Amino acid sequence: MIIAIDGPSGAGKSTVSDEVAKILGFSHLDTGAMFRAVAYGALKNGVDVSDEDGLAQIAENDKIVFETEDGNPAYKSILMAGEDITSQIRTDEVTKAVTPVCKHPKVREALLRQQREIGKSGNYILDGRDIGTVVFPDAELKIFLDASAEERAKRRVLQNEQSGVGSTDYDEVLADINRRDEEDSNRTVAPLRPAEDSVQLDSTLKSKQEVIDEIVRLAKEKQSENA
Repeated sequence: MIIAIDGPSGAGKSTVSDEVAKILGFSHLDTGAMFRAVAYGALKNGVDVSDEDGLAQIAENDKIVFETEDGNPAYKSILMAGEDITSQIRTDEVTKAVTPVCKHPKVREALLRQQREIGKSGNYILDGRDIGTVVFPDAELKIFLDASAEERAKRRVLQNEQSGVGSTDYDEVLADINRRDEEDSNRTVAPLRPAEDSVQLDSTLKSKQEVIDEIVRLAKEKQSENA
């Protein structure tokens, strides 16, 4: 079974996906982290974010691996070409670079092949921007998780404070979220939008646990229908 969770930056997709995966016994693939990995590789190797061929070469050749611990579907670390980049991909520099990286069709095609191959291997929750519309349009359950930009900025600041990575300036974070919303929604290739058959969840006034419980309920309903 494939569960697709899409939504804008800071909506809590990865955090919620980790918890839902644990409850259902699914694996979790954070596709946004894959694009961040390519952005990090570009910055590290001096490849301009406008260089589509150079970026595509990184996406094709530098293998991305999500390492997990036994019994826990949430990844504990991300490796790229053998390097642990778990913290490096969450810096402000990578956050600013990832949106232009995502625009390039050749990069998306390279990562799309990897995502589909991984998703075929079992029960998966995948989160990103275009999982339900492009990567797995036949996913059994599609969720579009959203929240107001202001609420997402608050959550991102708290997350950055806790992790010690990224900006903790609310106005700066809010401006970056609005910028990414605009660019993600208006890009030519795989723009951010809800799939027509998705369940849209606004988490602005919901707790994380309420969102998790709702997605688990919907997933179990689908499992019963397909039994």
